[in-house]
Amino acid sequence: MALSREAREQFLAEPRVAALGVTAGADRGPLLVPVWFGYEPGGRPWILTGADSRKARLIKAAGRFSLLVEDVQPTVRYVSVEGTVAEMTPGTEDTHREIASRYLSGPELERYLGFAQDTLGEQVVIRMRPEHWLGADLGAV
Repeated sequence: MALSREAREQFLAEPRVAALGVTAGADRGPLLVPVWFGYEPGGRPWILTGADSRKARLIKAAGRFSLLVEDVQPTVRYVSVEGTVAEMTPGTEDTHREIASRYLSGPELERYLGFAQDTLGEQVVIRMRPEHWLGADLGAV
């Protein structure tokens, strides 16, 4: 059964890992990688990635990307959202803490933030302007 707009947005707002998809060129399939993402209902989905990462370069070149989020408990549910790049801005300590705290807490969060600051280098926030949504609960009847 298709998910309503409200159900899709609520599902996407929960802390899940997404599969990011972006075209990788005429002679390649799309790049598909797991990512942490941020989202609040009614807002713009966003990711934080290395400023010179393959993801960032491909998204910048394509001008668009997709996210797919799924869950299999209690039934198979998924939401995908695809759209254009709304903005690309430098990542900050605050944006890194915001995205990491969606997935981690306590000492684990602080360890991760220390690791990120010491090793990940310059980051970029990429926000999507959602254009196309799909969502279903395959166990709903």
